[in-house]
Amino acid sequence: MSISPLRRAPARRSTAHAAGGAGHNPTLVLGIILATYLMIVLDVSVIITALPRIHTALDFSVADLSWVQNAYTLTFGGLLLLGARAGDILGRRRVFVVGIGIFTLASLFAGLAQSSTWLLAARAAQGVGAAIAAPSSLALLTATFAEGHERTRALAAYSAVAGGGGSAGLVLGGLLTDLVSWRWGLFINVPIGLTMMYAAPRVLPETERRPGRFDLTGALTSTLGMSAVVYGFVRAASDGWSDDVTVASFVSGAVLLAAFVVNERRAEQPITPLRLFASRERSGAYVARILVVGAMFSMFFFLTQYLQGVAGYSPLRAGIAFLPMTLVMFSMVQIVPRVAGRLGSTPLLMGGLALDLVGMAWLSRLTESTAFFPGIALPLVLMGIGMGAALTPLTAAGIAGVEPNDAGAASGVVNVAHQLGGSLGLGILVTVFASAERSGGGDARHELAHAVASAVPGSAIFLALGLLVVAGVMRSPLPAVAVARLRSRAAAIRSVS
Repeated sequence: MSISPLRRAPARRSTAHAAGGAGHNPTLVLGIILATYLMIVLDVSVIITALPRIHTALDFSVADLSWVQNAYTLTFGGLLLLGARAGDILGRRRVFVVGIGIFTLASLFAGLAQSSTWLLAARAAQGVGAAIAAPSSLALLTATFAEGHERTRALAAYSAVAGGGGSAGLVLGGLLTDLVSWRWGLFINVPIGLTMMYAAPRVLPETERRPGRFDLTGALTSTLGMSAVVYGFVRAASDGWSDDVTVASFVSGAVLLAAFVVNERRAEQPITPLRLFASRERSGAYVARILVVGAMFSMFFFLTQYLQGVAGYSPLRAGIAFLPMTLVMFSMVQIVPRVAGRLGSTPLLMGGLALDLVGMAWLSRLTESTAFFPGIALPLVLMGIGMGAALTPLTAAGIAGVEPNDAGAASGVVNVAHQLGGSLGLGILVTVFASAERSGGGDARHELAHAVASAVPGSAIFLALGLLVVAGVMRSPLPAVAVARLRSRAAAIRSVS
């Protein structure tokens, strides 16, 4: 991906600039941040195309296979807030490097896994490393680029990685699985991680360390609470909604999440300052992100199963099938900043989600005989355009108007919403998938096609709910052009009077 040079604003010096000096090149800073975040995002999807091979190699059950993803996303999402606080207290560059080190080591052990338990433990450790590094990456981005056009362009690139990285991981994972082994989808992180650990101290600015406390109670209750809720959905898929363990999981999850909220209200230095949710724009952005990412992540998971199990694609061919979406999404990086300045962020966000919804509704019409073109390729193109348009304003809304002291926490909440959306979306729709597969009848191919066709409409419902949240909760700021016209008219009226 080509990123055009970004100029540092001369009039505004961030804390990072003050601490790190004026010698840091913003283009190199952005390059390090994007490369590292791409590695983290890729790991959510890079082994999706390899799941059938992993299922056989490590003797996973069908229900437990989803934990190859959830073990990573839950620790990633659950500990992000603590990682954000660590960056504020210890310095974001320092924490960034530590996080990448943990992630790289865990990737090595995951690639060497000889059992399902070994792989899941290593995947959870990867999530810990990602949780430490990811919040600092977005916080360093916001500290390096001044609010306005420069930050919009940087956020567009960051959002393209967040959205397009998932589908790029499918291609890379399929390629490595076909040509070498599924293990190389994990091993590939090792040389990249080592390179980032070497480059980061030499390129990234350090932020000022601030005294503070770690909210361990908040981190534990949020992580365990989210894990319990997702486990409840996955358990329901295999054992039913009335199963005692399913019910206990939901109850314990609700209690833990309630305790998390109570703790955040009372904690001297909470990992999630509740004042972040005082803004309708930010609160709506967090909820919408959970729904949108849940829809897209689940679609990746189920469509990959369809392409390999029904259409007979190899892992590589299944990954390449997502290229129409990936290429379109990355191409939107150059378009979104210009369009956002003319239309305004919220109209752009709503238009993007509307395109996503049309594409997902089209894709939900899958049958055993659906041809790749147009029945799969064109919906993916629509969703690529929609996600490319939506993720930048959605990310910007999640950190809009925060005080500098809350930048790390706000960045953490954006990433939590992203990972929580993936876990919850897959956890909920796996129950639909499993129920439909059991009732599909006929041979395995027919049952799988029926199950996927039943689950994908759930993703469309998530997108529709996300669009409703944006329209009903987030305030729609006027486009920059309209604001300028209103100001000029007001000035003309004052001069006449």
